Amino acid sequence: MIQVTINRLESGLIQAFSLSGHAQFANRGQDIVCAGASAVSFGAVNSVIALTGVEPKIEQGKDGFLRCVIPDHLSEETQKKVQLLLEGMIVSLQTIEKDYGKHIKINFL
Repeated sequence: MIQVTINRLESGLIQAFSLSGHAQFANRGQDIVCAGASAVSFGAVNSVIALTGVEPKIEQGKDGFLRCVIPDHLSEETQKKVQLLLEGMIVSLQTIEKDYGKHIKINFL
């Protein structure tokens, strides 16, 4: 199962997110849950970088691990853009979870 963890500050802002594990929906290379979650999460990171100029701290590892940490002290305007992109990512991941909940789980901290 893919485990998604969204870390929010007390203010509600998304500070970081991580994905780990495998969906086990289908064989490697044919797993639409894994492909969807990967496309959504990497697309969000790439959008943050390309559209806001913010360079998050990114960690990648084996077994589908991805962690993205948003830097502190962004301007209010930049923070709003980053948050909108990340909230869009969450909506997309929740859509996947709704249809494939046995293979992906989202946790909010």
